[in-house]
Amino acid sequence: MSTDWRVARVDEIRSLINQAAPGVVEEAKWKKASNPDGVPTFSLDGLICTVETYKAKVKVTFAKGGALPDPQGLFIDTGGKGVRRAIDTEENDRLDADAFTSLIEAAVALNQG
Repeated sequence: MSTDWRVARVDEIRSLINQAAPGVVEEAKWKKASNPDGVPTFSLDGLICTVETYKAKVKVTFAKGGALPDPQGLFIDTGGKGVRRAIDTEENDRLDADAFTSLIEAAVALNQG
């Protein structure tokens, strides 16, 4: 990952996850030549989400997103509710910190339930 807006966005997301889920474990998985740093994954009593960077967006994919409430509409519309659901943010997007934190808390509660 180069030093650009995506680094700041990943740092923002990481900070919100750590605030919402004390004790969360971050690991880098799926390391490969095209992505030597791997994909940050966040777990607490099970996988919460992954954070992936692309050229034009940062994607947060919730492992059990289909079972989470999303009253603020952060998840992208994929035409149906699958097991996983994601949030895409682009360079000039503002991430709703309160809504995102609520999703993290709900994901942890689901893992613990």
